[in-house]
Amino acid sequence: MNADEHAGSEYAFELALCAHLERTRDWVLGRQIGASVADPGARIVDVCAVVPGPEFDRRAAITSETIPPRAVESDVGPGRAVDPASAFDCSPDHARSVADRAVDVGYFEAEHRGSRRHVRATARYPDWIGRLVGIENKPDLGRPGDLERQLRRDASLGLFDTVVLATESYVTGAHLNRIPDAVGVWRFGEASETPRGGDAADLTVIRDPTPLDPAAPGIEPLADRPLRTDVAVVSPDAKARKRRAVAERAYGKGWRPREFPGCASMCPTDDGRPYCAAFERVVDPASDCGESCPAVDPADPPTVDREALRDARTPWVAEPAGVARRQAGLDRFR
Repeated sequence: MNADEHAGSEYAFELALCAHLERTRDWVLGRQIGASVADPGARIVDVCAVVPGPEFDRRAAITSETIPPRAVESDVGPGRAVDPASAFDCSPDHARSVADRAVDVGYFEAEHRGSRRHVRATARYPDWIGRLVGIENKPDLGRPGDLERQLRRDASLGLFDTVVLATESYVTGAHLNRIPDAVGVWRFGEASETPRGGDAADLTVIRDPTPLDPAAPGIEPLADRPLRTDVAVVSPDAKARKRRAVAERAYGKGWRPREFPGCASMCPTDDGRPYCAAFERVVDPASDCGESCPAVDPADPPTVDREALRDARTPWVAEPAGVARRQAGLDRFR
């Protein structure tokens, strides 16, 4: 298998696992989410799962999109409208940009006072995050890459409540010895006779994960140097902010591709995966499709209602009623 085929198999494995988890667990899933705190962008987790917390329905009622984390952290509340330039801990231009996005998604509402635009929250930000589960996918343990280092980073940082490795490989004792004890291990496979995405998938728990402690300080590795590794101590408050950002990103992003290629061979599965009839497998539209594909047959892109699929299969709500109209009468607090 060449590098491109290997990457394609990892992508197909990841989407198959997401489809299976969506069928079997009451979770909200997002793919490819940044999960570093001290060194942003240094760690991208394959799948992040949000287990709904006590006020999940209140969060779902606000918006189907990601609420900007800076908007949540700002001093903008549901009472008196304020000038965003004075309510954010950042430059005025950036504050207004974040406020504009928060208005667009329905978390803020705006009003004008003379020439100034003021904003207030449409609702108190809810306690909606029950647990966060980080899942690293490595279908072939014979090609581990940076797997051990990535998992040790996740375990020492403790951003997630639990961390799991998902693989298609037979898991040996030697494999388990190289994986941090706190990391759970799943063996997952989809039956070859159902490549179009049927329900014939099997997930076996090889080892349960040990709960981590997101409320405690975490240790985040930064750079490896000869004879030493630089690290950062991450405070519980910084972890809490990042957890909220991860959950919001997963809520707004989901796991299905946003666009499907315009090709007659593209026949999406019933659960919304990009299946190619020419190659009889799920493909990655970003890397496998296009003019360079030998089987390309230009056609209109298929219609896939990813929002309707997600709405029907998860607690996520595609078209919430919104809560802005509940602010009627708050003008008395100006």
